[in-house]
Amino acid sequence: MSKVAFNGLGNMGGPMAGNLLQAGHSVTVFDLSESACEQMRAAGAGVAASAAEAASGADYVISMLPAGKHVAATYLGESGLLAKLDTSTTVLDCSTIDAATAREVGAAAAELGIGFMDAPVSGGVAAAAAGTLAFMCGGDAATFASAKLILADMGKNIFHAGPAGAGQVAKGCNNMLLAIHMIGSAEALEMGVRNGMDPGVLSEIMLASSGRNWSLEVYNPYPGVMENAPASNDYKPGFMVDLMVKDLGLAMEIAEHSGVDNAMGKLARELYTQHQEAGNGPRDFSSILERLKS
Repeated sequence: MSKVAFNGLGNMGGPMAGNLLQAGHSVTVFDLSESACEQMRAAGAGVAASAAEAASGADYVISMLPAGKHVAATYLGESGLLAKLDTSTTVLDCSTIDAATAREVGAAAAELGIGFMDAPVSGGVAAAAAGTLAFMCGGDAATFASAKLILADMGKNIFHAGPAGAGQVAKGCNNMLLAIHMIGSAEALEMGVRNGMDPGVLSEIMLASSGRNWSLEVYNPYPGVMENAPASNDYKPGFMVDLMVKDLGLAMEIAEHSGVDNAMGKLARELYTQHQEAGNGPRDFSSILERLKS
């Protein structure tokens, strides 16, 4: 079993660290939230007073932070974690951030001989709790081989997307497509309902036809169609609208920097931003269906 430092115990990080504990790893955590740290202490984790203290002697340092600026501040510079780690440590940043920052941290780690991967996740809170996340990893092959050993205790699908930053690019592409097909699924379902169809029956038809997609199959946005989907629980997240707006913003940065005119992605961002501004930020992103009812 490995010695793991885990930095960031939010809605995703907390369950991920919990799964590492359940797998038998020695886990030391750090977070600015005392209550989050105490919950992990009760589960058997050590609690550190700083990210640097948590990382001392760790085989793996894992972070799940809000944005690129937090990742850069954690790892870079004379006071950053990279300056305090030795080459036996593997660093895995599971935050969803801009690809440029991921590449910058990856380059700094490579100069010091430290294995680093940007490894953002897909699957949401439910998958984090169940240990079935998908990890999209950017970094070199040797670091990926090391990363898989620990990521397998938090996820089911672990992909090597390419060099540093590629994990963030893959996540941006995936979540842009997710937003687009969620909006499309909501529009199709509402159109059918307004023409007298049962949304469950229409969902079955589309799932057996060329309109089949993940939103219909796993995360149906129409209330009452899928018992365990957020739509059937007053759109309690899940994956918040606020986070979808953030991820779509990151996807727009990727598209702009690579010269892609992603018209559908831009429209999805516009619609989700409008939904957020209407007070729906904390609700599940499948609540975009309610925009059609207003």
